[in-house]
Amino acid sequence: MQYMLLIYAEDSAEPAPGTPEFNEHLQAYGEYTREVQAKGLLKAGDALDTVASATTVRVRDGKTKTTDGPFAETKEQLGGYYILDCKDLDEAIEYAAKIPSAKFGSVEIRPVMIFDE
Repeated sequence: MQYMLLIYAEDSAEPAPGTPEFNEHLQAYGEYTREVQAKGLLKAGDALDTVASATTVRVRDGKTKTTDGPFAETKEQLGGYYILDCKDLDEAIEYAAKIPSAKFGSVEIRPVMIFDE
């Protein structure tokens, strides 16, 4: 079954770019990505640009309205995701716990709905 692992963290909790901690953080992500690739679990994944670059779209009464920024104002922001093909939720939890940002943020696990064609 496919699971989307949504990675949330406060910007202030993450290591700052240009610091040794940031380099270690990126290295840990590289190692994690190589692990899930090697095990054949990785279906997709990417980091997202900053919240400041987000645009929210709503259609009301047939009119498209856009708003700069994310849909919800929260301290933790969606920073990236992985889609893994795991045997069950327990395996998805195991790999979510290995995501480096789980140490200072959170990882939401959502099953991917598969529609019959």
